[in-house]
Amino acid sequence: MDEVVENNLNEPFEEYKSYKDFTTLVCWKDARDLKLFFYDTILKLLPIEEKYNLNNQIRRASVSTTANIAEGYGRFHYQEGIQFYRISRGSIYELKDHLISCFDLKYVDQKTYTNGINLIEKAKVSLSGFIKYVQKQKGK
Repeated sequence: MDEVVENNLNEPFEEYKSYKDFTTLVCWKDARDLKLFFYDTILKLLPIEEKYNLNNQIRRASVSTTANIAEGYGRFHYQEGIQFYRISRGSIYELKDHLISCFDLKYVDQKTYTNGINLIEKAKVSLSGFIKYVQKQKGK
């Protein structure tokens, strides 16, 4: 069954590889770990009065980190993808600020804060590296 499927989207035809999509990206995996840390650890430590403030902001920024990588990966043009990856990176920085706020307001202890910072830095480094990689691919 080596039949070639006609591509009606004016895109270059590539064989779809189900084993290779955004979930295989190191930067997406790191962002996912960060998202889960905030959901599984930080949100549970916030007081009820933060339900509609910090809690809501953390939820949106956490989901944005992985969702924008996924959406960027699905875009046809490199530059479109890069824009979504940059939005994801901005959400990672936003989470860093929220974590600092949680520490300053004594919602989290030093150990939790340090764990979060380490996850944030790991996600920032891998995503920045991926952005540089995609920028090089764009230039080819």
